[in-house]
Amino acid sequence: MIRLTPSLALLTTTLLVAPYPATAQQSKAAPATKPPVFLAGFAERDITPEIGMEAPGGYGKSYHRSIHDPCKVRAAVFDDGAAKVAIVGIDALGIRRETVLKTRKAISEKTGLPAESILMGASHSHSSGPIVWILPGEFDHASPRVQKLAYEESTCVNPQYLAKVERALIEAVVAAHDGRTAAKAGAGKGIEDKVAFNRRFLMKDGRAVTHPGLGNPDIVKPAGPVDPEVGVVGAWDANDPNKLLGCVVNFACHATTNPGGISANYIHYLEKAIQGYYGKNSVVVFLGGACGDITQVDNQSPHVNPAPERWAQIVGGRVGAEALKVLLSMEPGALAPVNAKTRVWNIARRVPDPGRVKQSLEIVQSDRSKVDATTYTFAKEILMLDALLQKEQAVEVEVQAVQVGPAVFVTNPAEYFCQYGLEIKAGSGFPFTFPVSLANGCVGYVPTEEAFGASGGGYETRLTSYSNLEITAGSQMRDAGIGLARQFKPGPVPQLAPRPPFTAKPWSYGDV
Repeated sequence: MIRLTPSLALLTTTLLVAPYPATAQQSKAAPATKPPVFLAGFAERDITPEIGMEAPGGYGKSYHRSIHDPCKVRAAVFDDGAAKVAIVGIDALGIRRETVLKTRKAISEKTGLPAESILMGASHSHSSGPIVWILPGEFDHASPRVQKLAYEESTCVNPQYLAKVERALIEAVVAAHDGRTAAKAGAGKGIEDKVAFNRRFLMKDGRAVTHPGLGNPDIVKPAGPVDPEVGVVGAWDANDPNKLLGCVVNFACHATTNPGGISANYIHYLEKAIQGYYGKNSVVVFLGGACGDITQVDNQSPHVNPAPERWAQIVGGRVGAEALKVLLSMEPGALAPVNAKTRVWNIARRVPDPGRVKQSLEIVQSDRSKVDATTYTFAKEILMLDALLQKEQAVEVEVQAVQVGPAVFVTNPAEYFCQYGLEIKAGSGFPFTFPVSLANGCVGYVPTEEAFGASGGGYETRLTSYSNLEITAGSQMRDAGIGLARQFKPGPVPQLAPRPPFTAKPWSYGDV
């Protein structure tokens, strides 16, 4: 199903006829042209979890013991006079589909924004709060043993914290919408190629291994590409060219620097780099790119890894600095048209072999001290997946394309492999294409089909209650995203006025 929001192409034109005949002088005069309408609004809300809440990002229980920096919801609304779109970044590991549908509905009722025109993307911060994984009651249909595995040995959603995040999502988008003002905006991209690396490697034995270790001599080459592009859309107050209302930044790298305690992760330092120049009132909306196999870890580095705090500063600071360079190089204007389309369908889950389910049950029933932690963890996951399949054999998936003039944001709800993001960029037909992972839902890792082949393997292909879609899921999402983007016509990129013909003499001081 494809849902459309109003666009310039769908509007009809009404001709107004003057009540009196025009004079000859009036008829010769060129028609007055109205400047294009372009409005932008930005807002943010705090969603910092409390100390003692669960820390998501692993397959077991872990709890926050300190606060490093705040977690936020940041929202942008763009309006071309005919249509409006909202782009929201959340400092969170992911966002459940139920949360997206619930908050979109409330936002739409309060603002008139079509629900399908609201993009919600999670940064995948591993140092954020508990709004994803196991919901209360989600495994009540399962056996007592599986309920224990889910509720007592896995990361669970905190209902009170989830309610706080839902309120913040609604408030931020409504505030951004209601605070729209005349703006000039630009889109651009830069390159930061020193902080993100593919974490999967082809080894001498023919296998692919995730994080084989620093300097492993059996490494042959990376098993996939990286995407060093830093995508940016920025908007300035139309009456004050020095006032950056806010920007949207897109970059492909796991947010796993974990600087210590509750944190937006490296996004904190990315924001700091931009706000250091433009001021703290400039809102920085971050959207993660296709980074399912991309992290800050360089397994081929000749040096030891930096400490977590330093790592967060390096990644966030360098990406933020590149985004700032892109902002400074933009020529602001009206980014039109804005538009959004979505496609929603179901993708089947992969089903574990019955023998594997039986073996997994034996593992979790055995003496825990005699089973290594990895074996136990993935046995637990197989049993939880088997229970999920009892009530849900397929997962609802949404792919969305949101256009802002010459830029298009193409979403997926996955930890999506980088190769797919590059293919979307190549096929979209836009000069600026920004893939957005973990948006409008959360379905786990979605590797390439090649990763499931004879030379595939690694961590991301493991079957779990989190990652389990059929192996064609990635190509389905890619094709849907390209198809939606291709239904838009890119708007013009704002440019400086062309220079006049050369009629003057050379500078007299230099003409010697």
